[in-house]
Amino acid sequence: MEKPWATLGIDLHLEPAGPGLRRGLTDALREAVRGGRLVPGTRLPSSRSLAADLGIARNTVADAYADLVAEGWLTARQGSGTRVAAREPAMPPGRRKATATAGTTAERPAYDLRAGRPDLSAFPRTEWLRAARRALTTAPNEAFGYGDPRGRVELRTALATYLARARGVRADPERIVICAGFAHGLSLLGRLLRARGADTVAVESYGLDEHWRLLTTAGLRTCPLPFDELGTDTRELGQGPAAVLLTPSHQFPMGAPLHHDRRAAVVDWARRTGGMVLEDDYDGEFRYDRRPVGALQGLAPDEVVYLGTASKSLAPGLRLAWMVLSPGVAREVTAVKGDVDTCGAPDQLTLAEFITSGAYDRHVRASRSRYRRRRDALVAALAERAPAIRVTGIAAGLHVVLRLPPGTQRRVIRAAAAHGLALDGLTPRHRHPDAATAPPDALVLGYGTPADHAWSGALDILCTVLSDPAVIGVE
Repeated sequence: MEKPWATLGIDLHLEPAGPGLRRGLTDALREAVRGGRLVPGTRLPSSRSLAADLGIARNTVADAYADLVAEGWLTARQGSGTRVAAREPAMPPGRRKATATAGTTAERPAYDLRAGRPDLSAFPRTEWLRAARRALTTAPNEAFGYGDPRGRVELRTALATYLARARGVRADPERIVICAGFAHGLSLLGRLLRARGADTVAVESYGLDEHWRLLTTAGLRTCPLPFDELGTDTRELGQGPAAVLLTPSHQFPMGAPLHHDRRAAVVDWARRTGGMVLEDDYDGEFRYDRRPVGALQGLAPDEVVYLGTASKSLAPGLRLAWMVLSPGVAREVTAVKGDVDTCGAPDQLTLAEFITSGAYDRHVRASRSRYRRRRDALVAALAERAPAIRVTGIAAGLHVVLRLPPGTQRRVIRAAAAHGLALDGLTPRHRHPDAATAPPDALVLGYGTPADHAWSGALDILCTVLSDPAVIGVE
């Protein structure tokens, strides 16, 4: 009968060579570590096991191990066995100087108020684990196969009910397609539009450069719509664009909902021209001054593609989002997506259980209350310590826009960075390069980003920077 440890040495694929078995084995082990086949922390076979595998004396293996321990390649502790030692990775000589020079800029800031993500420390781990346990316990065996490219029916069913109740979306499970984040969904729609022969998509003058790049990568040109005190002007849509990408419930990043006349105008444009409206409902659950603004899709479910995501309400690391489409577009998107472009079934099943059990609603309510307290603290602190700064876009979401004195945006960002605080300006990332309107100096400030323990420190530094006359004075 083969001994249980007999295959350990064989798995190392060692071929001792050279003069003398001890030296040959030492060289072979050293080269396996240096070359990366044996990574730091790997536990090696016992000297008895490896000697048996290689057909050599146990003392020869023990001596080779001892040599490499002395050189620092291996470590040996009582009860822990012999392991590959931890070490700094080798760096090419030509990169050492550049890396040393860039070291300070690569460091993670002490505080981060850039917009784009929620408080990750608030992810409901306990409730999520409970939902995962229940979902996986009752999941059918076929759930762990390749599955439906539209996504698990359990999640699509849960979303259809939730979106109708909470966001006014008109949907059924057959019209929903699950995707790996909003960017994935937008990429699929870009590919669909290009396959239809489209060449132009209208976008908002202010938005996120990553989304414009995704459409460009799909072979589409993006043209910005005018922007004024009422927000994006959809009345300017003509015959050219095949689609328009909007954030109608809470314009990103400027903050206001799309004016009701302009909501009607974009729906009329879609029905008149056959154009497609892409509705990005990135943070629809978080509104503080009144009930959330209903989704535009509810007005025209056959013309509007609704895109929602768990990235703001839960965490972007889940990589779960959804599209609600007309039946025909749902079939087209599914064909573009393909049979193998699917999201992980366990997380889909868990989110379905999380929604249907009521845990999602409880989490959103608790998060909304916590973020509102942060917003109120931010507005109050700026009013007291930096009254020259105007705060806009406060009615909803996880970010605000801070209007700065002209010519000071870059100076404020540099001063904050010197204090360990990361900030994001309105330009260039959030303004389309072809936009006609001149952008104001402003910060897009994500008050939802820091963990609770870091919030007061981040707010204090922000107020210190924005109240410093040397920083906010006109250049």
